[in-house]
Amino acid sequence: MRRTAQTRCGDIAYLESGAGPAAVFIHGVFLNADLWRHQLDDLADIRRCVAIDLLAHGQSACPEPGQMTIDLQVEMVLAFLDALSLGAVDLVANDTGGAIAQLVAVRAPARIRSLTLTNCDVHDNWPPAAFAPVHDLARQGLLVDALAAVAADPAAARSALSSGFERPDDITDQTIAGFLGPFGASPARAQAVQEYVAGMDHGVTVAIKDDLARFHSPTLIVWGTADVFFDVAWARWLAATIPGTVRCVEVDGARLFFPLERPAEFNREIRDLWITTDRKSHRAAGEVR
Repeated sequence: MRRTAQTRCGDIAYLESGAGPAAVFIHGVFLNADLWRHQLDDLADIRRCVAIDLLAHGQSACPEPGQMTIDLQVEMVLAFLDALSLGAVDLVANDTGGAIAQLVAVRAPARIRSLTLTNCDVHDNWPPAAFAPVHDLARQGLLVDALAAVAADPAAARSALSSGFERPDDITDQTIAGFLGPFGASPARAQAVQEYVAGMDHGVTVAIKDDLARFHSPTLIVWGTADVFFDVAWARWLAATIPGTVRCVEVDGARLFFPLERPAEFNREIRDLWITTDRKSHRAAGEVR
């Protein structure tokens, strides 16, 4: 069951489990917090796991026309941390959420205890070439109708998301409907997401390369090797660019949404990062005392 946080960007819906230091999970375009349900189930013993619905996604607020940009999503994430009185957090992100996470990390590095990036938009690969047909629909003003059509047709909805999964037929109808249904139910959400996609411009992510090169918080990169959108070369680019990178893990055969399909492998890597980070923090605190 979702909770709601009141922020200066509107009411933000989120899922939460566990206790202790906070970890915040950010999904990508067209999905919602349900992408992270296995992480919330499996990692709640060592973290207060919080997965948010981005603006205009899931059950979160929908911005007014003309306002929906990645900068607004970044502002929302920071406002959400403030609303829940969260200090430094472990940030975990996928897909477009990864671009948001990178922007949050360079704008407010003190808020990031650790960063975990999975297959996501990086540098000048935003939007990626394989996403061009959707990007074109948005720029032509045709994505609203396309979203309504797929939301109303379970088979079309599954097909629309299938490239992100290794085994799309194994994903339940309920899961698919949960991701795309809100856009069919709310033309305003579909319109906002159309604006969001149409405005995607890699100039935003190219501009932060030097800032990423100064980001020293522990960073884990876990990348599916069979993703049609984000080649594994981008995982290696991130590892070479971010000095805080502690490990770059390649998950053989995994696709974009592998945190939902292959959670055991992913959660093992996150758990190891967090445990290691906690040990170093405790050791440093002891040395200061």
